[in-house]
Amino acid sequence: MKPLLAITVFVVIAGAFVLRDRWLPLLEQNPSDADRQAAASKKSGSKKDSEQQKIILSDQAIANLGLRVKSILPETYWKTLQVPGMIVDRPGRSDQGVISPVEGVVEKMNFYPGDTVQPGDVLYTIGILSESLQQTQTNLFKDTHNIALAEKKQKRLETSRGAIPEARIIEVVNEIKRLKVAIKGYQHELRNRGFTPQQLQEIAQGNFVRDLDILVPDRLPPSQLQETSVVMKTSGDTSRQQTPLTFEIQESDIDLGQQVKTGQMLCLLANHRLLAIEGRAFRNETQLLERSVREGWPVEVDFQEHSSSDWPPVDQVFHIQKLMNVIDPVNRTFAFRLPLDNQSRVVQQDGQSQVLWRFRPGQKVRLMIRVEKLDNVFVLPADAVAREGAEAFVFTQNVNTFHRKPVRILERDRRHTVIANDGSLTPGSFVVQGAAEQLNRMLKSSSDNDLPDGYHIHADGSLHKNEDEGK
Repeated sequence: MKPLLAITVFVVIAGAFVLRDRWLPLLEQNPSDADRQAAASKKSGSKKDSEQQKIILSDQAIANLGLRVKSILPETYWKTLQVPGMIVDRPGRSDQGVISPVEGVVEKMNFYPGDTVQPGDVLYTIGILSESLQQTQTNLFKDTHNIALAEKKQKRLETSRGAIPEARIIEVVNEIKRLKVAIKGYQHELRNRGFTPQQLQEIAQGNFVRDLDILVPDRLPPSQLQETSVVMKTSGDTSRQQTPLTFEIQESDIDLGQQVKTGQMLCLLANHRLLAIEGRAFRNETQLLERSVREGWPVEVDFQEHSSSDWPPVDQVFHIQKLMNVIDPVNRTFAFRLPLDNQSRVVQQDGQSQVLWRFRPGQKVRLMIRVEKLDNVFVLPADAVAREGAEAFVFTQNVNTFHRKPVRILERDRRHTVIANDGSLTPGSFVVQGAAEQLNRMLKSSSDNDLPDGYHIHADGSLHKNEDEGK
């Protein structure tokens, strides 16, 4: 039995040796080795794709590009309707005309267009030519003198009471009453023409007024007579203090020596502290504006000012105050208004002061009317997102390494791009706030692991010079 088993083992071994060319290749194709090769190939491709989604920049390159990075968190964004607007005078508040109360000749002009004046300042001096006004002064003087004579006569008659008829005393008393009524009428007419109480007293004494001073009006609404806080700027020093209300002579159509009539416009005074913003919308946008008014949503105003402006921030919340019910038949739009409280600055030059206003009538603005609310989104500057066909990308920073991240855009306007919070970006990520298109072009043109000459990258993403290694 044992010899037979030994012969069988020998035959099997000999057969295997003879047929070794057939079964050895099967052993070389080890499934585990093949899997390892496939995994290594996949890992190599994934690493290559990862390398293609990042770019390494030196500190100088980051500074040259002016890259700014900010940590982003989900927030609320409002979709808006943009409409054009313009700053206008607020009716009855901004401008006030000064008219001539008498007919005469302009003898003095103390201020000219562009000058700054305050209530009570003398604008013009007008020589009176009105015959009726001269007659009124004459009548006031005569009746004032006659009433003094009548009062003396009354006293004299009262001392002789009983010796004279009572009717004579009653007649003098009635005459005094009539003269007093006439005097009040003359005084009222002269006050309406700009005569002061002191001038009325001089007229009653026989000193007639031949020249009338035209003053800056002081009978203004209480809201305009309040002191206004302005910025005083002299010799480079800026401070905030209280200053009384001032006006600027905006227009003046008269000349020295010109004859003017009663009621003729002399000049137009402007105070731009209380202005308005007038927007223009189309008929099909009416419902959006009406909803904004009902909900009390604030309106964002883009004043299109230069970034280097040194004015303080506008501390005012704008709401639509009035929707006009008339559509312009020419441009088919209707107007709506928002109140605007202006800011001013007083500049001293050559001993004279000038008021400079931040916002001026005729200035163009953009109005953003809220129409829809988007919650839990990322809001980035418009140039923080790069477009490449249907794809959109942002860049996150890790020291000197910038990674490109695909994102989904929900909304985009002139200033902002709204990104969906769908997991593409992690809240708190440091995202580059601009130059995304330029970074994307640099990424596409760079090669894998493209490092600046003489530098190496650390595991934390920082870039270091080779000679600093190990120091």
